[in-house]
Amino acid sequence: MKKRNLAAAAMSGILAAAMLAGIPVYAEGTTEAAEETEITTEAAEAAEETEAEGTGEGGPLESIKEKGKLVVGTASGYPPYEFIDITSANQDIVGIDMELAQAIADKLGVELEIQDMNFTSLISSIPTHKVDMAIAGISITEERKETMDFSEPYLEAEQKMLILSENADKYKTLEDFSGETVAAEKSTTQETVCQELLTDSPLVSLEKVPDCLMELQNGKVAGVMVENIVGEQYVIAYDNIVFSDAETGKLKTSAVAMDKGNEDLMEIVNEVIKENQENGNFDKWVEEYSEKAASNAQQ
Repeated sequence: MKKRNLAAAAMSGILAAAMLAGIPVYAEGTTEAAEETEITTEAAEAAEETEAEGTGEGGPLESIKEKGKLVVGTASGYPPYEFIDITSANQDIVGIDMELAQAIADKLGVELEIQDMNFTSLISSIPTHKVDMAIAGISITEERKETMDFSEPYLEAEQKMLILSENADKYKTLEDFSGETVAAEKSTTQETVCQELLTDSPLVSLEKVPDCLMELQNGKVAGVMVENIVGEQYVIAYDNIVFSDAETGKLKTSAVAMDKGNEDLMEIVNEVIKENQENGNFDKWVEEYSEKAASNAQQ
């Protein structure tokens, strides 16, 4: 795949393509951007009022089989986990998480329906039974565990720093960033990592990763903290962007989220996750959709 420099025009192209495709660019990696949004009291009350809604008398698993449909919520705009393929005729939502969702539906022997929404709405949709489960690179947090259950982690990513290739020898350890300005997407675990590990480095928190990369290209920041799975697409697409050798020791795990008490359904989800970890599909999906996301960025 042909690479090109991350010039301002290229970055504008990424953002323009996303806007034309109707991609809401959130963080968790966006999917992390609204990371710690609390479920409101109203949402909790709504969950109690609609406890039986959409679950059927036999519970969620039986209801899904009766309907012949698995409803999965996601938040597109966080490649390579989930994003809109701007090259497809139907502007399909594709990505690692969509492959996992399809594998779960296949295991259940039902059709898959994807409901795309912003990340805040996605988190709220779980206890209110608007979706059967949410798959969107969601991190397991203690706060979220109070209102929902999580599968076994299906992907683990390392928090890494993106830098300009010309500075590869300059920034080899976290100490090398001392006193240097760095950037991260706002309200994400990457922002938290910077705050915890780079206490003497000024931090610029921006709405989207492309905004952070623009600052890097313009020489306003020394590095951009991302999870390596998200950063890989930029390393693939642009020959002047590389990962720093600096090790953060910080990992982010992604898991499937669903309402509490769905042990039978969760057991099946965990089986699917284990199968696709053991057969190498997750590794294949990460590579495939990192390349696809990079290709999208170059359209």
